[in-house]
Amino acid sequence: MAVLGTDWTLAGHAGEIPEGQVKQVTVGDVRLAVCNLDGKFFAIEDVCTHDNGPLNQGCLEGEEIECPRHGALFNVRTGEATGMPAVMPVRTFAVHLDGDAIYVHVA
Repeated sequence: MAVLGTDWTLAGHAGEIPEGQVKQVTVGDVRLAVCNLDGKFFAIEDVCTHDNGPLNQGCLEGEEIECPRHGALFNVRTGEATGMPAVMPVRTFAVHLDGDAIYVHVA
């Protein structure tokens, strides 16, 4: 395993999140949506900036995840709001893959 600081938390294993799927993970008091995008993993805050809806329950298509409540879109790589009604981005978190283990950095 690579040496990671104390702010890195095990978020799961790659085999638990099929390509094109999302897994909700809670680190401390932060809810994350860990997304598998073509075998690469990204972590965003699991809260729509429009109405606080759970993004992990939305549909992941390409680089975008859609909020299931009102259809807001977010880029899972950058956190950018890419579709109304959201205009504010979601927070993104660094991800490190060590073998099958997915670690996220939440500071």
